[in-house]
Amino acid sequence: MKSTGRRILLRVVLGSVLLLVLPPAGLTLYWWLTFPDVQRLATANPKTTALIEARLAEARAQNPDAEPDRAWVPLAEIALQLQHAVIISEDASFYFHEGFDWKGIKEAALHDLAEGKLQRGGSTITQQLAKNLYLSSGKTLLRKANEALIADALERHLTKKRILELYLNVVEWGKGVYGAEAAARHHFGKHAADLSLEEAALLAAMLPSPRAYDPIKVTRYLSVRQQQILRLMNERQGKQSLTGNEDGTRIIPRQPKENGAPTGPRPVGETK
Repeated sequence: MKSTGRRILLRVVLGSVLLLVLPPAGLTLYWWLTFPDVQRLATANPKTTALIEARLAEARAQNPDAEPDRAWVPLAEIALQLQHAVIISEDASFYFHEGFDWKGIKEAALHDLAEGKLQRGGSTITQQLAKNLYLSSGKTLLRKANEALIADALERHLTKKRILELYLNVVEWGKGVYGAEAAARHHFGKHAADLSLEEAALLAAMLPSPRAYDPIKVTRYLSVRQQQILRLMNERQGKQSLTGNEDGTRIIPRQPKENGAPTGPRPVGETK
């Protein structure tokens, strides 16, 4: 009887251990097998993205000949006005953070908790790039975990300038339109390098819902958002929050000295 009791106890203990160990182990194996080669993006441009492929599948269900409208250009051939407008619109602390805007994440989490579902993203440019390149648009915890891991890898292996270049070349900017060059041609009939300040701000204002404004419709919301972006661009003209470091690396916010006098660059929220 004692032997039987011990065997039962052993099985219960082993079963409990397996229940605790196998799910994390399986998840770790899944991530190890499926994690993308982010490091190669330092020198190689992606031929396509998960978002483009998903949208293309939807489009070809209606039109088998559908093709994405995209054209890759280096960051130097994208107007500075558009670079700055997108940073203002999508991720004001882009050059300062390490891939995550913790304040934005906290606000999004509190909102989701109140609503009882995953809804708001609080996503930085780096997180949006991770999602566009490799992930589905589903709002699940597993997808968000993947997004966080990939965003962290992007920040570790790529410069801020390269992350911005990638983002501006793959972001959706209309129905089947991807990247700054295709967006400039599609909406304004010109190259991305030739966009005016107002056009750049309008494109940046479209980003929360780009397909809703294609063909471009200057609604009241879009007009107000454009003016907000233009005002902030003017206020921050020449600031590091828009220009970043010359070498493209992250700006380290200055830390207060013992006597209270801060050193180094200011965080974006303190930029005057």
